[in-house]
Amino acid sequence: MTDTQSTTETEPVAQWTPGDVSGTRLADFARSVGHGDDSWSDLLRWSIEDIDGFWTAIWEYFGFPAGTRALPGEPPTEAMVDSARWFPGATVNYAASALNAGGSIVALDEDGSRRVLSADDIRESVAALAARLLDLGVGPGDRVVGYLPNIPEAAIALLATASIGAIWAGCGQDYAPAAAIDRLGQLEPVVLIAADGYRYGGKQHDKRSDLGVLRAGIPSLRATIVASRLGLEVDGAESWPAPGAQPAGEWPVPVPFDYPLWVVFSSGTTGKPKGIVHGHGGVILEHLKSLALQSDLSADDVFFWYTSPSWMMWNYQVSGLLVGARIITFDGSPAHPGLFDLAESEGVTFLGTSPGYVLSVRKAGATPNPGALRSIGVTGATLPPDSCAWLGEQLGVPVASLSGGTDVVSGFVGWTPWVPVWAGEISTALLGVDLRALGPNGTPVIGEVGELVIAKPMPSMPVHFWNDPDGARYRAAYFDDYPGYWRHGDWVTITDRGSVIMHGRSDSTLNRNGIRMGSADIYQVVEAFEEIAEALVLGIEDDAGGYWMPLFVVPAEGQEITEDLIDRLAAAIRVQASPRHVPDEVIVVSAIPHTRTGKKLEVPLKRLFQGGDQATVVDRTAIDSTEAFDEFVAIGERRRRG
Repeated sequence: MTDTQSTTETEPVAQWTPGDVSGTRLADFARSVGHGDDSWSDLLRWSIEDIDGFWTAIWEYFGFPAGTRALPGEPPTEAMVDSARWFPGATVNYAASALNAGGSIVALDEDGSRRVLSADDIRESVAALAARLLDLGVGPGDRVVGYLPNIPEAAIALLATASIGAIWAGCGQDYAPAAAIDRLGQLEPVVLIAADGYRYGGKQHDKRSDLGVLRAGIPSLRATIVASRLGLEVDGAESWPAPGAQPAGEWPVPVPFDYPLWVVFSSGTTGKPKGIVHGHGGVILEHLKSLALQSDLSADDVFFWYTSPSWMMWNYQVSGLLVGARIITFDGSPAHPGLFDLAESEGVTFLGTSPGYVLSVRKAGATPNPGALRSIGVTGATLPPDSCAWLGEQLGVPVASLSGGTDVVSGFVGWTPWVPVWAGEISTALLGVDLRALGPNGTPVIGEVGELVIAKPMPSMPVHFWNDPDGARYRAAYFDDYPGYWRHGDWVTITDRGSVIMHGRSDSTLNRNGIRMGSADIYQVVEAFEEIAEALVLGIEDDAGGYWMPLFVVPAEGQEITEDLIDRLAAAIRVQASPRHVPDEVIVVSAIPHTRTGKKLEVPLKRLFQGGDQATVVDRTAIDSTEAFDEFVAIGERRRRG
């Protein structure tokens, strides 16, 4: 249990008791490595000062063979951040770890249907699909791709692919065929695993014609296997294999620690999506650390993160199987019937959602029921302090804000039962993450805004980018700006108590008259107004040295943006954020365009208003609403006409 309080500047909104902490997986791990009497800060310091010892201890704690070192040889230094070779000589398999932990899957649908797959059901289905892939000639290093909604077959396809040493990649069916080809076609896959369609918002979406376009656009495909979602026939495709077949020989096959597991993709809004390759071992250890130790998940938990196969949080949720948890897949809209209702009915103990969904529930005046929840995770954007406090008060459980990235398919900062939760702050860097904020001169700062960097390697950093044989794109993406550090592109403040305040992407910083502010700081103020559904702010420099800072707002349903409201918005920003960052004007729009994973299109829209060609500033197939983007194009054209 936790005590949930109203927030103040110094009081946490959630605080664990010593009794709660002592029974956690994290406390057990700390005791096993001789740090059971340490404070959190001591344990964190050890995990980053001795990363070889820490990750070796993680390896052994989760049952991998003793005597294998994480980073044998010289002690790790900052110079190794882009060149570390983890656990040389060790073999693992992600699918083996997931299947052996005994987890299960519950599949939910908008219409109320429910399927339960036990650990045995999952193993049988994975074995049958793996056997069929082998029959089709799929071997180690071949690529299998998915075009699927969030259904159990997507997780089974990932596990079956990994189990035979092939490489997985997938995206959700909300992607148009051209966007899917931009991603999956790069890999020259040999098998496509798809569904005939999906359900969303009370409607069925037949994807058979899109599948035809996708298949025609990827000539390397040998076969298509379809999981029936809507009961439709797909010409030229084979049905999902029935349980019964079993791969011959040793299965799942052991592979080297850094052997490619999957390819996940960057948003691709401003160029061809980057294929980010992660290895089996790095994902296993990083997700075990994050889920079992940081989030205290175990076989007793029901884990539900509302997500899509297009987003790294889907991969993260599937890894709930690594700790033996029951995971929930849900194909549909979060409003049908509602995430908190689903969580209550399924006895969910850890629910994951987004700040936008929390805000929508709050503005709707809903009262979420905590059910069996003991924590709720929030990521994808910055959670405003008042939303954090409100949600904690409503549910009586800790609200665990997290931040990381597709690049490491995990988190850099998050929570732990050892540390309180403060509204508007993320509690701590995660174990093994040497997190720093670099100031303007490239030196670490505390209590000041800086560039988020990582100073020591993490095992889930990419093994490489796809089609980047000399590693030039990989190094340019993370290491060129601050040699010896991994630059992630976020703008943060590390407080003197070790918590982290996220300010938004550093490439969309609001830099007015040399005073910098993150867009997230503006959103926290503006989106707290009941009259505002969503907002977007841009800081736009021009060639003549001018600076235009517009605020775009979407009115909440039934609301009107009046001059009085605009004055109140300006006053709130002046007092709660910065008097130097009051917008030059407020522009009403019908919607804000986002990436497919929900991030606002700040950088592409800034480039658009700076005169960039709409055809090159963004890939239309990679955004959620071309209509919303076109509205901004029209605004830009009117502005250029004066």
